[in-house]
Formats: sequence, C-alpha cells, structure tokens
Amino acid sequence: MRRRLLFAALPLLGLAACQTPGTASRPAPRTVIYFTADSAALDENAGALVADLAERAKTMGSAPVRVRGFAAPDSASSPAFARSLAEARARNVADQLVASGIDRGRIRLEPRGPVAFEQMAVESRRVEVLIGE
Repeated sequence: MRRRLLFAALPLLGLAACQTPGTASRPAPRTVIYFTADSAALDENAGALVADLAERAKTMGSAPVRVRGFAAPDSASSPAFARSLAEARARNVADQLVASGIDRGRIRLEPRGPVAFEQMAVESRRVEVLIGE
C-alpha cells in the first residue's frame, strides 16, 4: 500500500517542483565584498566591485539598495568594536556608491555586527549589497 501511495505522489511532487516562482518571491541578487581583519577600508578590487554595483543599480531605476555590514569580535576586541566596524564597512561601501552616482536616499545601511562566534572569520569580514529588495 505504501508503494502505491509513493508512486502516486511522485508525479504530483514533480509538477510542484517544476513551477517557476514569480518575481515577487525571488530574493534580490546579493553581492559580497570582503575586508581584511579589523579594517573598513576598500581595497582596489572591492572598489571596482562597488563601481560595478553602482552601474547595475543605475539600470534599476529607483530600486532600493541595502548595504549590510558584518564584523565579529576577536579575542582582543569587544562586541561594541565589532558593531562600529560593521557600521564603518557598510558606510564606506555606501559612500562609494554615492560617489559613483547613486542617490543616498536609495541606500539603507544595515550593520549586522557582531555576528555569531561560530561563523568563519572571513565570513564575518564582509558587506552584502542587495539591490531591488
């Protein structure tokens, strides 16, 4: 009896898996910019990536731009330092977007530090930029 139910359910599951979600349910594309430890400075590669993001944002009209900064405290720093570093990273990326022609009113800063200790060190040293969400 179980085998019949399973085989009867397989076509239904296949049809459900083939449905294409509408654009409203799709998450906005996310771009990640990495930083060196204890730094909010953009290096040359990050600057080029932000310039590319600005060009993409320009093609999306007035779509909002969310800039999420992340940082984690290490053994020598405090959670307050991690919060301020996350905010500084997000602000530097936002300032670069504005310098590249994006209206500051479209940009929303979302500092997310400190992040959980379990995250890898590199993952905590990042900014995520989402356009159009």
